[in-house]
Amino acid sequence: MEDASISSLLILLALLIICSAFFSSSETGMMSLNRYRLRHLVKNHHRGARQASSLLERPDRLIGLILIGNNFVNILASAIATIIGVRIWGDAGIAIATAGLTLIILIFAEVSPKTVAALHPEKIAFPAAYVLRPMLKLFYPLVWIINSITNGFLRIFGIKVSGGNNEHLSTEELRTLVNEAGALIPQRNQSMLLGVLELGDVTVNDIMIPRSEVEGIDLDQDMDQILEQLSTTKHTRLPVYQGDINHVIGVLHMRNLAQLIQQGRLNKAAIMQVVHEPYFVPESTPLQTQLLNFQKHSRRIGIVVDEYGDIEGIVTLEDILEEIVGELSADNAEMNQEIHPQEDGSYFIDGSAYIREINKSLQWELPTDGPKTLNGLITETLESLPDANVCLRLGKYQFETLQISDNRVKTVRIHKTESSS
Repeated sequence: MEDASISSLLILLALLIICSAFFSSSETGMMSLNRYRLRHLVKNHHRGARQASSLLERPDRLIGLILIGNNFVNILASAIATIIGVRIWGDAGIAIATAGLTLIILIFAEVSPKTVAALHPEKIAFPAAYVLRPMLKLFYPLVWIINSITNGFLRIFGIKVSGGNNEHLSTEELRTLVNEAGALIPQRNQSMLLGVLELGDVTVNDIMIPRSEVEGIDLDQDMDQILEQLSTTKHTRLPVYQGDINHVIGVLHMRNLAQLIQQGRLNKAAIMQVVHEPYFVPESTPLQTQLLNFQKHSRRIGIVVDEYGDIEGIVTLEDILEEIVGELSADNAEMNQEIHPQEDGSYFIDGSAYIREINKSLQWELPTDGPKTLNGLITETLESLPDANVCLRLGKYQFETLQISDNRVKTVRIHKTESSS
């Protein structure tokens, strides 16, 4: 009879250990769920995900329920193990039962189930949610009492249980998430997503065409010169000015020029009649804002001005889109013509090359918070224009000027080293 009683207690003890494993794995599985994937599954009407999401809306109640259940079964298991130990070994059975049960609970009811739940949270949490939700309704009064006491205790230390769970991603966190997506997002799509995220960090000044490189129509020139320029230009929109780019009159669209040619009245006065009013853009405008402004004002080209109103260059809608999707035209070989790889691992780079474009092409990390061109970076670092070719080091990049003329560094050899020392 006593053997039958011990057997029953052993079966009950085994069931309690299984229950303890259930509560332990449920807690880890629920807390390890990816909240963004969970929301996605809820939108797709996944039943288990909906059950789990409902429980996680109040994590304090969920944790309270799990801990109440886990502690209850563990304490009851300890009492039963003690009874079994005393019946088998007498007074020495208390120590034996304590040590044995501790080891069993650690291995089979804590470490093993929690490890499995951490590795496969959805496989554990979703089925467990079907059991935990009815339990929460059944034991809600007890859970409410425990949580009320606990939450009151936490308020003493200034901890708010409700409304303190911030699951929003910052831009940097989202950028890391995209970078670590791996094969889940094709490389091309990753680059586009990262380009969108970087629009807020890049200003118009970073991508504009500087005024020295702006191609426009100077109405002070002879008509023959203007016609020759119009016949060879590759652009569909050109700024129109008189004498100097600071005296810009407007922007000429080639479509309007074609209409003038068809009407046989191509002259300076006719050009001035069909130009569009210039659209001015502050140089410090973030690209994200400027993209929306282009859309809002139905514009594709803007005249960039500094804080004093002087014209610094032009920016186009295409320039901004290229920051997202890469080069749009076949002329992207122009950038490669500015960078010439050498057999020793160094690069010959034109001084007029933009630092951001160099970083993109070579996966480098040259500083972009100052000058925009390589020539500007070198002269700022030296704090003067060198009279002869010089060598300098900036972080892990070694610079050697190869050609200096017209008050500019024309060509530079750059070699990237492993360390910055």
